[in-house]
Amino acid sequence: MKFPGYFRSSSSYRCRIAFNLKGLDYDFVSVHLLKDGGQQKSDSYRAMNPQGLVPTLEVDDQVLTQSPAILEWLDETHPEPRLLPEDAFEKAKVRAFTQVIACEIHPLQNLRVLKFVRESYGQDQDGVNAWCQKWIGDGLAACEALLARQNNGADFCFGDIPGMADVYLMPQVFSATRFGVDMSAMPN
Repeated sequence: MKFPGYFRSSSSYRCRIAFNLKGLDYDFVSVHLLKDGGQQKSDSYRAMNPQGLVPTLEVDDQVLTQSPAILEWLDETHPEPRLLPEDAFEKAKVRAFTQVIACEIHPLQNLRVLKFVRESYGQDQDGVNAWCQKWIGDGLAACEALLARQNNGADFCFGDIPGMADVYLMPQVFSATRFGVDMSAMPN
């Protein structure tokens, strides 16, 4: 498995966590999002991933893009340990939790969005940090409420072993820390 990604991309981070939880070997190929004007914008990378985003996964002459698709493929092709529960209701709860992060938080802190906020609205780093604090904070507050509803004393978000919710949450906690989000009211 060849895995082009970026070290600080939360989408790439999710996949690396899943590879490691499942004990899978992969070849990480760095696609630096800032170097050379953004290596993801090159013709050669766009030939593999037309969106020009990370991550990408190449396996047996097949190419997968978008971390949710990659993670679900990993869970279907390498089922142990499971990232998603087998029970349909529990699986839906985990997917709802992960979608708060994937749809409501992550896109608003994406490098291209932050560049747009800087350039189009004249924001400096403090302004960008305030933007991230607002959207990451609101999203993580929703995640906190979902976990409080779910929490049954388990060690991880939805059980006794790490799963898909944890795979999504940990990179987001890293981003929250990076942008100075106050998480003191989020014990779960």
